[in-house]
Amino acid sequence: MPLIVHATDRYVVAHKPAGLLSVPGKAADNKDCVAARIAALFPHATGPLVVHRLDMDTSGLIVLGLDADAQRELSGQFESRLVEKAYIALVEGILGRDAGTIDVPMRPDIDNRPYQIIDPDRGRQAVTHWTVLALETDRTRLRMVPLTGRTHQLRVHAAHMGHPIIGDVLYGPQHDHHPGGRLMLHASELSFREPGTGSRVRFTSAAPF
Repeated sequence: MPLIVHATDRYVVAHKPAGLLSVPGKAADNKDCVAARIAALFPHATGPLVVHRLDMDTSGLIVLGLDADAQRELSGQFESRLVEKAYIALVEGILGRDAGTIDVPMRPDIDNRPYQIIDPDRGRQAVTHWTVLALETDRTRLRMVPLTGRTHQLRVHAAHMGHPIIGDVLYGPQHDHHPGGRLMLHASELSFREPGTGSRVRFTSAAPF
């Protein structure tokens, strides 16, 4: 699947494959990432590029700003919850309802980073809407819409429901290694207002599983 989904002189929408970092890691051998690849493809780009991140194990749509003003404007839309996002997930088991909302506060486990935990008292609000798309024998295909942007939010919320995302070695059963060798979570829909014009644009990406 091509890296570039859509490009203008202000921003780029890219497809991040599973297993690729969004931004450089701390280790010297973890410099390959979406931001580095976009910087190489768009040498005229200025500014920090990075607007938001996807987990390394998650695939799908990600937007980057090509100049400092575009990056700032897009980042502000994420902070103000003006960006619309949706994900496709394959989860363990069969859900008994067609749709629902998970409103369960989360926080980092300070003794076990990057692990996140449910904490009704000290956690930050985390809200996810979900809808069943299909029942597939012993698993369920979901459309998940995060209204907040907590780290690992969809993974933690799916596990909290008792239906962890297939391939999730952090929050699923410890032996949960899918034959496809990846986390079954894909950022499939992304909508925001274009920097400069203010026009809302929408992008979609089919899940590769």
